[in-house]
Amino acid sequence: MKILVTGGTGMVGSSFLNKNDEHDYILIGSKDCDLLNPQDTIHKLGSIKPDAVIHLAAKVGGIKGNTDFVADFHRENILINTNVLHSCVVNEIPNVVSLLSTCIYPDKCSHPLTPDQMHLGEPHESNFGYAYAKRMIEVYSRAIQRQYGFSYKTAIPNNIYGINDNFHYEHSHVIPALIRKIYEGKYQGKKVVLWGDGSPLREFTFSDDISDILVWMLDGHDSIEPLNIGNTEAFSISEISKIICRKFEFDYNEIVWDITKPMGQLKKPSCNKKLLNNNKKLCYINIDEGVSHVCEWFVNNYPNIRGLSDLL
Repeated sequence: MKILVTGGTGMVGSSFLNKNDEHDYILIGSKDCDLLNPQDTIHKLGSIKPDAVIHLAAKVGGIKGNTDFVADFHRENILINTNVLHSCVVNEIPNVVSLLSTCIYPDKCSHPLTPDQMHLGEPHESNFGYAYAKRMIEVYSRAIQRQYGFSYKTAIPNNIYGINDNFHYEHSHVIPALIRKIYEGKYQGKKVVLWGDGSPLREFTFSDDISDILVWMLDGHDSIEPLNIGNTEAFSISEISKIICRKFEFDYNEIVWDITKPMGQLKKPSCNKKLLNNNKKLCYINIDEGVSHVCEWFVNNYPNIRGLSDLL
């Protein structure tokens, strides 16, 4: 099967380069096609003629980026998602899986998070623009399936981390931000200042696991309902920091926690029972092994890494 992956140069997208299966993966990034332009998107998908699409492309960032540029995050993601899904319809591509985010869930809802709660309240104010744009992928996918009969499905990960992540100081997600700060604290003598108090709990899933599950969903999951696909083992930000400190042999006690900075939600546990019931062979990479892979890759490629342009 010829599978087109949008966002192919990103963290999850690049993990498809390591796949050794029967599929033919075509990865495209922003340099290959401007997904903000509807005609460019239609033409690109029409020229490739894939059998299926895994839609990963998005404008993404951490708490600061989502807060400072909330309107930009909403507008650009709405355009990207609308253009990609519409282009798939125009080119009669029957099978699409799109990646969402746990930020789509309401700020106030029952735990663990389950897909049926997605539209039952406002998302957290720290990233509501991005969250609403992601929610609309599910709505549009469901509408397309109803009107055209195509199999357009959506997957909800939790916090993804992995090789080829964005390590920008202000716009990265939590694990790459921690890795960079602690590494530079160890080897450059910089003061390590982390946001909040370290107590928020998060679930983390390695990018290779995410890409494996998305491929499985193209053939192994027929339900129109969104599917939680993340590893549900939770760790505090403080615990993740300690793991990274051990990797770099950095004294955890030297970290300064800035409690004036936002921390986001204190916890947002998700339920992946439906995934595990349908995919009996799934086995997630544990956090210590996954973080070790990323730390090793970071050291070997520093500073020629996405998000470190300020050092080059």
